[in-house]
Amino acid sequence: MQHFLIIGGGLGGLFTAAFLAKEGHRVTVLEKNAIAGGGLQSFPRYGRLFDTGMHVVGGFHEGGSLHRICRYLGILDALRLHPVDTDCMDEITYLSDGTTYRIAGGREGFVESWARHFPQERGALQAYVDALYALTEELDAFYLRPAGEELFQHSEPFLWAADRFIAHYITDPRLRDALAYMNPMYGGVAGETPAFVHALISVFYLEGTTRFAGGSVHMAEALTRCIESHGGRVLTRAEVVRIAVEEREVRWVETRDGTRHTADCYISAVHAHELLRLVGEGAFPKAYRRRLLDLPMSPSLFCVYIDFKPETFPYINHTCYVQRDYGRLWQLADYDESRWPEGFLYMTPPEAEQGPWAGQMIVNTLLPYEVVKAWEDTTTGRRGADYEHWKQRHIDRVLDLLETRHPDIRHAIRHVFAASPLTIRDFYHAPRGSMYGFSKNCHDIVRSQVPVVTKVRNLLLTGQCVGLHGICGVPLNAITTAEAIVGRNTIVRRL
Repeated sequence: MQHFLIIGGGLGGLFTAAFLAKEGHRVTVLEKNAIAGGGLQSFPRYGRLFDTGMHVVGGFHEGGSLHRICRYLGILDALRLHPVDTDCMDEITYLSDGTTYRIAGGREGFVESWARHFPQERGALQAYVDALYALTEELDAFYLRPAGEELFQHSEPFLWAADRFIAHYITDPRLRDALAYMNPMYGGVAGETPAFVHALISVFYLEGTTRFAGGSVHMAEALTRCIESHGGRVLTRAEVVRIAVEEREVRWVETRDGTRHTADCYISAVHAHELLRLVGEGAFPKAYRRRLLDLPMSPSLFCVYIDFKPETFPYINHTCYVQRDYGRLWQLADYDESRWPEGFLYMTPPEAEQGPWAGQMIVNTLLPYEVVKAWEDTTTGRRGADYEHWKQRHIDRVLDLLETRHPDIRHAIRHVFAASPLTIRDFYHAPRGSMYGFSKNCHDIVRSQVPVVTKVRNLLLTGQCVGLHGICGVPLNAITTAEAIVGRNTIVRRL
């Protein structure tokens, strides 16, 4: 039985630890925060529990990837899942013409929903959705199928730019734009983001969208119990400050309290740039280090959290998207304060016992790190008056746009606060507040692929830097990392 030490107790670290612990290995997870979970973490404020991420999840339908994984780990029954409305999983509003598109879930429902507004595109919509699913079929991991031995050659559209992929099937420019409405889920860039990323995210949610009820942190707690039930440990408030590497091998890691931890093998679940900082200059070959440092970051977010007065705002059982105008969905991460935000998504997360009224709302809009760079040397709670004024001004701009859909919303608000790219950077240890790992470029896809095996013999990687981000991709990346240890297809065949 080998001992594995995992640096970072976020989604990737916990899933990787759970797989290895269930395989009979000794596992220790070191997490810097007071609770484990990363994007699964929730925090109390004003008597409510707010989620840091994972507001909308997929894959929990029968046969879905998360359903199979969580059933295998024995945590499925511990999760409080709240399905969204089947007749409207998403709602997209364009303020320029006042049109609201209500989009049903499922393959047929998705086509029919859009065809009601664009009947002349019905055939093209069917072909587009068929092509979306065809792209996902090119990735065995997405469907948890055992990987074959032969070298697979992807189709040409797999590496088209996502906007080109949509335009290949769809003629109407409004529909082309609207079909990219999930862009805030992956921070896509026109001409760069690969079609397969757009396809994986779209199909993941089309097949069944769900929310965590009463806070996503309970999934992190379930994963922790799974790890501990198999003899593993999850240590919180254990921030790793140094990884000692000698002759291409990790000797020990040191936490902030001065404790040194040793293991047979080490797995980094933190951002790759954070790993480079922890190991120091000489641990990796210069070319490998430079390659990681040169990879472009995905954008960050400005997140507005709203605490409602009792019984003042109705619960909405789907995700809502708002755009000022058509033609801007691929530029949401651009910044012009006079027009910001161009658009955003918002939702009312369900309570454990959800009734007709919402207790809270979360609004997410893309924001580049450069906007807050003036305060990058500050820490949470000590960023100064100028920063607080800037943040309040941006909260007001978000609320102004939100009022176009809900004119009385300000009267319903009891408290409102926000997280900026700096908050995200410091909470997740994510450089520049990057939300989606490294950006992927369809013109240089090999460059953005980071293997789980590193140039240090007993150090592996997991998390969203080694594959697709979020709850769609990170559990699959965890399987890849775990199977690099226990054997190819070993875990997948058991799911």
